[in-house]
Amino acid sequence: MLGAQAHPTMTIESASQNLVAEFRSRRTLRTGSLITTVFGDSIAPRGGTVWLGGLIEVMEHFGISERLVRTSVFRLVQDGWLRSTLIGRRSYYSLTDKGREEFEQATHKIYGEPDSTWDGQWCLILLSGLEPATRDSVRKECGWLGFGALSTGVLAHPAPDTADLDITLRRLGVAEELVIMTGQTVGNDAAMRKLAQESWNLEDIDERYAGFVTRFRPLIAAYGKDAKVSPKTAFLVRTLLIQEYRKVLLRDPQLPAELLPSGWHGTAAYQLCRNLYLAVYAQADNYLSETMETASGPLPQPDRSFMQRFGGLAQGG
Repeated sequence: MLGAQAHPTMTIESASQNLVAEFRSRRTLRTGSLITTVFGDSIAPRGGTVWLGGLIEVMEHFGISERLVRTSVFRLVQDGWLRSTLIGRRSYYSLTDKGREEFEQATHKIYGEPDSTWDGQWCLILLSGLEPATRDSVRKECGWLGFGALSTGVLAHPAPDTADLDITLRRLGVAEELVIMTGQTVGNDAAMRKLAQESWNLEDIDERYAGFVTRFRPLIAAYGKDAKVSPKTAFLVRTLLIQEYRKVLLRDPQLPAELLPSGWHGTAAYQLCRNLYLAVYAQADNYLSETMETASGPLPQPDRSFMQRFGGLAQGG
């Protein structure tokens, strides 16, 4: 199913059915990860709270049982991502402050436009002086921001999001303990590309991007022939699109083009994700309005920041 090409007569509905069938056939369904995607992509911009019954209903379409949904949201509560509120006999789940902060950081990375310019500056984080356990936590959390290890005591990134870095270091309680420096690249692009290859696993990330493009190309091809997509199908496509893109993107340090290998598939993956998202987001929101609710009624309309995703959703309407 992964390598299938769109048949000349394939519609967006049939292509979507193939996509969902391939997802449901996987030996291991990471329910918590998919629920996280639904919250980040669909619920967070629409108030951040949802009735558990509605979540159970939509997750069933992905082959996930009610028991797995309940178990997964319980774990997300235990991990501090969600909190539960009982009103009558109904349970409603919403993002905690920690969850909202984490989602905002991920949202900026997932839906933001890639930066096409680089001034040759590097940001360096010196880890000397930290306790081993704290140093490991900083490496892990800064790794999610794209920082690579130039040595055991130095993390680096050529174009980090300084706001996200500041939030992360303050959350870890080390903002006042670390020395952060900037440095300027001086010539020898070949040496810098070699350094990037050694510090980040770019080959593996590139292969994952290529797999993403292969998986979703039939859908964008089918949409080009048949733009009619039902609300439910649009929601399924949009959710799996972001689920699969997120899995690769959050591994990607998002290095400047000057440091990437030739034929980098991340560029094609972004364009495909953006174009397909523009094609289905509105109908997907209609489905959310029909099936999900808060204690006060239907989900509120998406907030203003939602329309800024991928450089502006209105232009695709």
